[in-house]
Amino acid sequence: MQKRKLGASGPDVSAIGYGAMGISVGYGSEGTQNGIEIIRQAFDLGVTLFDTAEMYGWGENEKIVGEAVKPFRDDVVLATKFGFTPQFGRNSRPEHIRKVTDNSLRFLGVDHIDILYQHRIDPDVPIEDVAGAVKDLILEGKVKFFGLSEAGPQTMRRAHAVQPVTALQTEYSIFERTLETLLPTTRELGIGVVAYSPLAHGFLTGAVKPAAEYEEGDWRRTFPRWQPGNYEKNVEAARQLALLAQDKGTSLSQLALVWLLAQGDDIVPIPGTRRSERLKDNLQAAELSLTPDDLARIAEILPNGAFGSRYEEYMLPEWV
Repeated sequence: MQKRKLGASGPDVSAIGYGAMGISVGYGSEGTQNGIEIIRQAFDLGVTLFDTAEMYGWGENEKIVGEAVKPFRDDVVLATKFGFTPQFGRNSRPEHIRKVTDNSLRFLGVDHIDILYQHRIDPDVPIEDVAGAVKDLILEGKVKFFGLSEAGPQTMRRAHAVQPVTALQTEYSIFERTLETLLPTTRELGIGVVAYSPLAHGFLTGAVKPAAEYEEGDWRRTFPRWQPGNYEKNVEAARQLALLAQDKGTSLSQLALVWLLAQGDDIVPIPGTRRSERLKDNLQAAELSLTPDDLARIAEILPNGAFGSRYEEYMLPEWV
């Protein structure tokens, strides 16, 4: 697996990481033992960046990730996040950050967290206070690097002035392009980009169905891109992308991931899966490349991303 440096002064990580959220939440039935096995397989295939969060099961996902990486903990970069409450409110008060960090250390079974992200901006807490709290944790050795998720340019600048921000984690894929407005700022400040949902919540795997056909508890039942009107247009766009992938002898997922890698060597996608064959397919994308003609064809199919918003209105983050 090729490596990329995450941020100007951050860690070296595999060009493609692993997002563990789907093991526990968001996409239907859980799979603890399968999650441990798939994470260990990912490491065997070269993955060194593993991403989790307090919110993903309120400690349950962190326990799975921690147990999975125990045999090779010193050889990987572990990232987790704070900032939500169980009622899906926000809480980034310094004392809460410290409490969540101590819980995450316990759930993961580690003595330090490599990257600690603020999961979402808390409008009631100045970002300088958040950055200062993480800076204290770094000085104490509990955390190595500071990250933000779904943060805008001014927030990044203000945080970075207190404690250098190593990574910005935001949704980014052929289907979701709004992150591109943030790239001038991340690149000016030397902040790496971690792209979550790089396969558009499964739309860019080819294994997609109308919203109503997903099981209860699957977020895609309500996402706008799966609703009638948008769904048919997005299926057609994915079909055209799949034809391009077929012409190149690759899968649709690989095309989507190699497209992200081609957007800059500061970008690290973190696809998640619970299936061994999909994991292998995803990671092979790190060895592929696209021609200028390929990139032009992708831009022709979806010049501005998918049809419909990525989330329902109330879930959309505000970037400041």
